[in-house]
Amino acid sequence: MSSGVLIIVIVLVVVAAVVVALAVWPMVRRQRLRSKFGPEYDRTVEEHDDRRAAERELAEREKRHAELELRALTPEQKQLYTAQWVEVQERFIDDPAEALQAADRLLTTVMSQRGYPTENFDQQVADLSVEHAEPLGHYRAAHEIATRATGTEVSTEDRRAAIVHYRDLFQDLLNGATDKHTDDKNSEHDKKALS
Repeated sequence: MSSGVLIIVIVLVVVAAVVVALAVWPMVRRQRLRSKFGPEYDRTVEEHDDRRAAERELAEREKRHAELELRALTPEQKQLYTAQWVEVQERFIDDPAEALQAADRLLTTVMSQRGYPTENFDQQVADLSVEHAEPLGHYRAAHEIATRATGTEVSTEDRRAAIVHYRDLFQDLLNGATDKHTDDKNSEHDKKALS
């Protein structure tokens, strides 16, 4: 084989490899984003006109998140916030509306302590989606109930559900991720405290 033919073969192989890489890259990126964002990926795709725009937004969320100065909570902070959460649940018995507002305030405090900006709900959701995508649906549902107009629109059962929804994100923020044992233990405590 002459050197000219060998060069042509090498160029063709390189071009083919580049074409394959360009064809595969969007699928790899899509799979990575789906894996990272979970249900938030599908929700974002539904909100946009096209998948690429949604994926650009998710990539932007990752960039913004990387710029945040996030920090873990100390064991003392975890203990304090856990005790405050128990108080919120106990308060529910006598004043469900105030307990729900207290749960919202406590969650905002924990977010702030972790380093998340808390001034805008939509930005909170976007920032949280990078590391806490799983409980975001619960957080949205709880926030919707908590911010409804007061009055008969919000039942005690709605408030109970909202506090349970808030708890999912609360635990995720406190622990980074919840484990099965903690979930089972807290679920039993929630049932007792919110009865």
